[in-house]
Amino acid sequence: MKRMKTEVNRKTTARGLRIIPPGIWALGFVSMFMDISSEMIHSLLPIFLISVLGASATSLGLLEGVAEAAVFVTKMFSGALSDWIGKRKGLTLVGYGMAALTKPVFPLANSYAVVFAARLIDRIGKGVRGAPRDALVADLTPEDRRGASYGLRQSLDTVGALIGPLAGTLLMAATGNFRLVFWIAVVPAFVSVAVLLRFVKEPATPQKQFSAKSQIHWRELRHFPSAFWSVVAVGAVFTLARFSEAFLILRASGLGVATAYVPLTLVVMNITYAASAYPAGWLSDRMDRRVVLSIGAALLISADLVLARAHGIAALAAGVSLWGLHMGLSQGLLTALVADAAPIERRGTAFGLFNLASGFVLLFASVIAGELWDRIGAPATFYMGACFAGLALLGLLSQINRPEED
Repeated sequence: MKRMKTEVNRKTTARGLRIIPPGIWALGFVSMFMDISSEMIHSLLPIFLISVLGASATSLGLLEGVAEAAVFVTKMFSGALSDWIGKRKGLTLVGYGMAALTKPVFPLANSYAVVFAARLIDRIGKGVRGAPRDALVADLTPEDRRGASYGLRQSLDTVGALIGPLAGTLLMAATGNFRLVFWIAVVPAFVSVAVLLRFVKEPATPQKQFSAKSQIHWRELRHFPSAFWSVVAVGAVFTLARFSEAFLILRASGLGVATAYVPLTLVVMNITYAASAYPAGWLSDRMDRRVVLSIGAALLISADLVLARAHGIAALAAGVSLWGLHMGLSQGLLTALVADAAPIERRGTAFGLFNLASGFVLLFASVIAGELWDRIGAPATFYMGACFAGLALLGLLSQINRPEED
């Protein structure tokens, strides 16, 4: 009986993958190739900045905070613009193109300022594409497959985030040359743009969907229901708890992992992330998404506590694996919750607002994480994260039995 049930579940999952629209698969591969490129660079960038260019942990925190905040702020305007023009693909293409064009700057960089500028423009590109792409996923997908579609795109994105650090590790071990690895990373970035151009088609959106076009104005805020603002609040607290992953790399280096093998930290994280993102999305289509998200918050608390107390490679691997599981059980679900709560004609704006709030919070979280790291030590940074994750969990638990408001 147990074997029959397992077989039925396997067939159901396979059938679910087959009915996901081709455009979602294409967007997933676009994300995958760009993440291969980005993570080949970013998995080595913290060590490159500190050991080669002489930056501090506080400088790294400032760089990551400003860069990631730029992503979220830009998403606000790109999402609203995609609603206003009624099209998503063009802005998505501009964003991926910007990111691809910045990649050659990293191997040429000879100062912190140049890296800062390249990272900032790269993240602005991510911001330009992020909200329109997330809204495009919703436009392409029937509502009853939305969680699975976001989960699949996130899984493919995370496969790229797994391959990138692994490739960076192998190339760094073979060559010991940061700049050569950065040059090789340029190639998959341009493959990503080519896939987007060729295989992603703008859906034939009914005109009535955009008949009441969103205006890029603060008055638009009154059109969003309380359920949407609840998601924004939960996402902001999650972001406080989940500062830049650059600090995972620094933690590995501080625990004695050799520079060539530090990118394996992100490989371990992304194995559990990739493995859990689609199942979490699939499950969230069949139950209250906030229950699954609560499990993700609990996993983040565990990850932070393990990393704070880690004294060896085994504890580091356990903490990073838990971090990846929390990502799988939270990132795709938060975007699905935004899509659920947002008015259809203002969906791009909704993703922009969500990311604007998260961006300001991430800037604060990353700078504070760097300050704690420099002034008190690595454990303090992760204890801070555990406290904020606890607040996110309490907020979610208070909402689970409460009906969603319109």
